[in-house]
Amino acid sequence: MSGGLRVQQDMEKEWETLRAWKERMEQELDRVVAFWMEHSHDQEHGGFFTCLGRDGQVYDNLKYVWLQGRQVWMYCRLYRKFQRFRRSELLDSAKAGGEFLLRYARVAPPDKKCAFVLTQSGLPVKVQRTIFSECFYTMAMNELWRVTGEERYQNEAVEMMDQIIHWVREDSSGLGRPQLPGTPAAESMAVPMMLLNLVEQLGEADEELAGKYAELGDWCAQRILQHVQRDGQAVLENVSEDGKELSGCLGRHQNPGHALEAGWFLLRHALRKGNPELRAHVIEKFLLLSFHSGWDPEHGGLFYFQDADNLCPTQLEWDMKLWWPHSEAMIAFLMGYSDSGDPALLHLFYQVAEYTFRQFRDPEYGEWFGYLNREGKVALTIKGGPFKGCFHVPRCLAMCEEMLGALLSRLASVPAPTCSPPAVPAP
Repeated sequence: MSGGLRVQQDMEKEWETLRAWKERMEQELDRVVAFWMEHSHDQEHGGFFTCLGRDGQVYDNLKYVWLQGRQVWMYCRLYRKFQRFRRSELLDSAKAGGEFLLRYARVAPPDKKCAFVLTQSGLPVKVQRTIFSECFYTMAMNELWRVTGEERYQNEAVEMMDQIIHWVREDSSGLGRPQLPGTPAAESMAVPMMLLNLVEQLGEADEELAGKYAELGDWCAQRILQHVQRDGQAVLENVSEDGKELSGCLGRHQNPGHALEAGWFLLRHALRKGNPELRAHVIEKFLLLSFHSGWDPEHGGLFYFQDADNLCPTQLEWDMKLWWPHSEAMIAFLMGYSDSGDPALLHLFYQVAEYTFRQFRDPEYGEWFGYLNREGKVALTIKGGPFKGCFHVPRCLAMCEEMLGALLSRLASVPAPTCSPPAVPAP
């Protein structure tokens, strides 16, 4: 077989594999969205139920603000990016969820602090001393503005964004955290990650806001990169405020899923900045290093938590396999391959995707299980709760469908290799 023919056959095989995965993503996204549209909408008060059993039955009517924001964002994103989701019922539900947030999310307006949990009718139940409810509130409002054109949503998004920046970079007292003398000055990777994601969200196709938050994006990237420790051999979840390793369990704590999610946030940042050196560093440290240390060699799947010294983690769920790290890994490896062309990243995408579709997907009732034991058996049959809603799974499926479509278009535009005729021997 000639070299040119072999290359062509390899390209055709790759095209077929990518096409098959694109179809699987598309079909699964349709099933997942249908599950949430059928079971989660609160027609009486607006907003969404997220505590759903395997078959979609509501087992608790509490509403978690960060999941309300995530579902509004997800519906708007699908409506904006995919023609088949440009349906009035999707947009109407997103708007009802957004109005519920506007009315009830903030505990004591005009203060910006949001509740973590609300009753079904919107009364505050619990407040967390973090920024995450507010971050997803911001994402929801910005996407609502993008699909409706109503400036009030964008005003809410920008005002809340500026408040979050104030809490993170200037004065955190508004979050309500007591400053105890023994508390270490630690920084979780989640904080700069979320801010970097918000910079991307608000700056999309908006030169004014992209410019306003450009320095913040660079600051976030630098803070995330500080979590690469031990001479580049470990990504740690928590470091000191000046970028040093902390002592004890807190300092040794690793979260492979978070590292992979931070990886694709940084890949988007590197692409926006036109920085191939940063891209290569992120792929090596946040994607490959985190995956190879976090993948269970015996049963497959990503451990939820790890200890950098290979000591036993203290979290009871440390060796469980959760839905969202695998969702983030699929996005990270497909994005890394799309940007770099490294086939090793594509093979890792296939490895994670095969495990994820085989173990988490529920072919009977739709959506994905969220919590498996180490062996990959379903530990909790619920489809939603305080932490799992209409977000990680559909976001992963939607982004992978888009990236696979772009890869297929790119391959289709590559001309087939030509084969040179065999040389004719001299007489």
